[in-house]
Formats: sequence, C-alpha cells, structure tokens
Amino acid sequence: MPLDPQAQALLDQIAASGQLPRHLLPVHEARRQAHLAFIAGGGAPAPVARVEDRRIPGPEGDLLIRIYTPPGDGPFPALVYFHGGGWVLASIETHDSLCRTLANEAGVVVLAVEYSLAPEHKFPLATEECYAATLWTASNALSVGIDPARIAVGGDSAGGNLAAVVALMARDRGNQLNLAFQLLIYPVTDYYLPGTPSYQENAEGYYLPRETMIWYWNAYLPDEAHATNPYASPLQASDLSGLPPALIITAEFDPLRDEGEMYAARLQKAGVPTKLSRYDGMIHGFVNMAGIMEQGQRARLEAAHALKTTLH
Repeated sequence: MPLDPQAQALLDQIAASGQLPRHLLPVHEARRQAHLAFIAGGGAPAPVARVEDRRIPGPEGDLLIRIYTPPGDGPFPALVYFHGGGWVLASIETHDSLCRTLANEAGVVVLAVEYSLAPEHKFPLATEECYAATLWTASNALSVGIDPARIAVGGDSAGGNLAAVVALMARDRGNQLNLAFQLLIYPVTDYYLPGTPSYQENAEGYYLPRETMIWYWNAYLPDEAHATNPYASPLQASDLSGLPPALIITAEFDPLRDEGEMYAARLQKAGVPTKLSRYDGMIHGFVNMAGIMEQGQRARLEAAHALKTTLH
C-alpha cells in the first residue's frame, strides 16, 4: 500500500526543511527538536478530571510520575505508561496529549513515568524504574483511586519495549504484581542485528531511519553483550507464556514493524490472548501525531477501546 497522504506530507515537510536525522545531532539538540515535534504533532491536550505530578521512590532516587484521572467515580482501572523516544529522547510532557486521550476514552487512570534517559543512564536502570513505578501503583492503588486487580502497562516504541519488559519482570519475579493487559505501540522487541526485512525496506526515508535506531541502541546498552538479555530484547525471551493479554500496534513503513509482529506471533503461540493491528500506509510515531494524522487518532481510539474492553 502507498504511504498515507498525511504521512507523505509530513515527510515532504521534513525533507524540505533540511532537518538532520537525530543520530547526527548532539543529544541535547536531538532532545530539543524531538520535544517540539512531539508537541506539534500530538494535538490539543484534552481536559481530564484531574492531573497530578507526584514523586515516588525509585531504585536510584525519586521518580516523577504524572497521574491523569478521568471523570467519574473510582476505583478505576489503571494504565502505567512509558513514553517512547529511543530511551534517549522525550518525556511525560511530550506524551501528554496521548495520555489524556487514553484516560478519557478508556476511563482509566493513566500514570506516566519519567524514567531516566540514555546515554547518561544505561540499561537496566530504565527497566528497573518502570518496574518500580508499576509496583508502586499496585501497592498504593487505593490511595490514588485505582483498583489493584486491573492494572495494565503500555508504551510506544522504546516505551513499548519497557512495557513488554515490565510484563516479563512481573511474571518472573513472582511478587503478586498481576498485570491485566499490555498495550505495545510499535514496540522495540529486539536488537537491530541481524535485522528483519522491515529494517531493510524502511531503512531510510520513513521518519525513523535504521541509523537512528542503531544510535539509540548504542546509547542505551552498556555494550553489545546485553543485546540478548530478554529485559533489553523481549523477543529473546525463551518463554512468553503466562503474560497478560496484549494489543500490539504496528506501522507498515516502520523498521520496527516485523519485530513487533514477531512478538505478537510469539505471544499467540505461547497462549497469550493477543491482537495485532497493523496500520497500512503509516510511519513510525504516527500514534503520537494524532493532531496531524487521522490514523493516529484512530489508533488511539483502538488502544482505548482495548483497554476499556479488557479492564472494565
């Protein structure tokens, strides 16, 4: 299928601007540009009943979380959300619009986690912080209007990686953290080598270049020896049974398409109820561009419907 016209228009605009790909920029400049792009594409932030920033204990100091509470009476189901950005870029601010949409449309409390970024903070700190935030949510559920039996994890891109990893950690560590659902939006599930067909087909020209993904991986991992660790590359896990039900969203023109779809197939084979939803004509990041791409808004509503159906 050809590129969606709205995706093509964005790519044309980027090409005309002469903007360098993120991997050719200093980290601080890549972060600045990513912040502006996320905010511009995300759409107007919808009002929710309440938004609260809170600091909670983390493995190496306090973590900032942002709690979005929808209208209505609790206790509500919850979604602990991890933002994308290659483990290097973005923040809870860049994903504010998305979190508000999910809170309102799914009727869930969304807890967005400000985990530590690479390259200043290497693997596995972000995974441990995201796990700690999820465990805190379960342990303090009633105090923030949440039903501890209905907690999901979710994220996009690198955040989808972190959500998948937290689900694995919750199963493996056996500490009564029983997750109800995982929302994985074009997740990173494996290292960039040896690569998949989509890594080759979409290596250049489709918003997320292969070289930028390599830059992200090099920033995140202390060394390549960690690439086969399932808590870095969940597709490397030998056993995916016993994990919570999943919705996995992928994009046709995305280097990460195949690894997301391979993870869905592995989950299904392991007996995990899993829906795979590929958006043809779309590029990586489109769910965060719902302000300029209709399919981004449609994917947000699909994610919200899955949360609502599973958790309510």
